[in-house]
Amino acid sequence: MSLFDDDLVVHPAQAAPRRARRRGHTAGWIALAVAFLLLAVLALAPSPYVVQQPGPVFDTLGTVPTGDDGDEVPMIEIEGAETYETDGSLDMLTVSVVGTPEQRPTWFEVASAWFDSSKAVLPIDSVYPPGVTSEQRDEENQTLMTDSQQTAVAAALRSLGYDIGQQVTVGDLSDGAPADGVLEVGDVIESANGEAVTDVTTLRRIIADNGASKPVSFEVLRDGEELTVEVTPAEQTLDDGSSSVAVGIIAASTYDFPFDVSIQLENVGGPSAGMMFALGIIDKLTEGPLNDGRTVAGTGTIDDTGAVGPIGGIRQKLYGAKNAGAELFLAPASNCDEVVGHVPDGLDVYAVSTLDDALEVLETTGEGGDTSSLTTCDEVVAG
Repeated sequence: MSLFDDDLVVHPAQAAPRRARRRGHTAGWIALAVAFLLLAVLALAPSPYVVQQPGPVFDTLGTVPTGDDGDEVPMIEIEGAETYETDGSLDMLTVSVVGTPEQRPTWFEVASAWFDSSKAVLPIDSVYPPGVTSEQRDEENQTLMTDSQQTAVAAALRSLGYDIGQQVTVGDLSDGAPADGVLEVGDVIESANGEAVTDVTTLRRIIADNGASKPVSFEVLRDGEELTVEVTPAEQTLDDGSSSVAVGIIAASTYDFPFDVSIQLENVGGPSAGMMFALGIIDKLTEGPLNDGRTVAGTGTIDDTGAVGPIGGIRQKLYGAKNAGAELFLAPASNCDEVVGHVPDGLDVYAVSTLDDALEVLETTGEGGDTSSLTTCDEVVAG
């Protein structure tokens, strides 16, 4: 027993652990410092992600800066038809992307975005496909913006009862695509496989029905000359894993309008403002404010028949609308699954599938009518 007790109380035996603890404390602090250093280096290292956040908001009824001097001009100008005073705003929304393949956001920026409900973190390849440069992406988005402006004018004027002439042209070609060297930019596609091509939707259907096993015969008008050419579509895999066939052109619709409608908006690309452009045009061509003088925001692509389609970054656009003072938001019904559960407080959101739906929402809510007949995103998702 005494040996056991002595072993417990020998002083030299107690002194040795103290020295060991001091050495352990020093090593621990060094390890902690190294860990913090590595964490700092990692935080500042480029990540394989980009960050989406709310971008600038533009009033389609207002003015925008243009040119090097930044002079303000109306976003929508109409010549050759009677126009009327407007009130309030019809806001189109944008999404800013932080990061490019050449300059990626740091892990610290990505981590911060994960905790911000107004931002989204996306794999960089989902925004910048491999092999596509930032300049190429910007150029494609600008083409889509130009096309959306023309289809918005067509949809608005058709909604107001005007007759619109229409042609489908080759707007751009992908290098190495089946149509490269066969079709040319500016070609007017009059028919495909013997069927008249009156719009882009018809052209896509004909190519899809044809498949990738045989060529499509195109009747085109090139520099005033009628030509017949053949292109065999290629099968391609889309981002969602599905497949389709394509000839590798960006088809654009050109229209014969009864008067001039121009839309000026620089440094903004993509097709998602189409519906709001159309509403802005209708507001300027009809008596009385379409929005009852309120701040209304919305988003959605539009085709020339008035069908409203889905867009990207809708959660960021909801916050952009709220930050700009909007109380009413028009959302594509096809985006409702992304809307539900992510609406900022104080913002009323209605689902629309067509331009007529959007007009009905504005009329009903502006007159203080019974909104129970209007469709919400909760109803779309539940139903």
